[in-house]
Amino acid sequence: MSLIAASLDAFATPRHGHHRRADQGLQLELMSDMLDTRGSWLSEDDLSLARERLPMVYVDALPVRVNALGEITAIGLLLRGRHDGSLSRAVVSGRVLYGELLRHALLRHIEKDLGTMALPRIPSSIVPFTVAEYFPDPEVTGFVDPRQHAVSLCYIVACDGDCVPSQDALDLAWVTPQEALSYTFQAEMTGGQGRLVRLALAHCGYLD
Repeated sequence: MSLIAASLDAFATPRHGHHRRADQGLQLELMSDMLDTRGSWLSEDDLSLARERLPMVYVDALPVRVNALGEITAIGLLLRGRHDGSLSRAVVSGRVLYGELLRHALLRHIEKDLGTMALPRIPSSIVPFTVAEYFPDPEVTGFVDPRQHAVSLCYIVACDGDCVPSQDALDLAWVTPQEALSYTFQAEMTGGQGRLVRLALAHCGYLD
């Protein structure tokens, strides 16, 4: 029974222990120096106005565990409450701020959603595996965001550390690629998230 039914270049080489954490702490300090997020956020009124007139830029990240051969052994799916009150499995996702590099946006949202000990390996190439175009109207692309028109660059990101769901996520489940493609988990993903997972796995050579 499903849970819902029941209720960077610098990161490319894995590191271990305090050396990896120290390096990541330094990188976060550098990010903070490069982007003052206090001046990058919009007020609620300004954000609502922008969403009515402009497409918003997002990043989507599928967190995965990989083995020594680089094969995906598990996929991390968050359980979130949606704006309509329903629950849905989802990937890591968030807006790119003004003046923010894509690498920094990926790291910021992964650590926000999965914790500072997730130890993500940001891809050495910033070319996404696909681009998802979200619209309030589900008939346009199948990717749905009732708040806005959003263009999201989508990545697969290996995470080496301990991942815990953030305060606005109810759960984090690690499932095999086969489980992620199963009807049970596909039924738990709405707004095009199930399709996004299928596209990611197809990109890596997994076919459903």
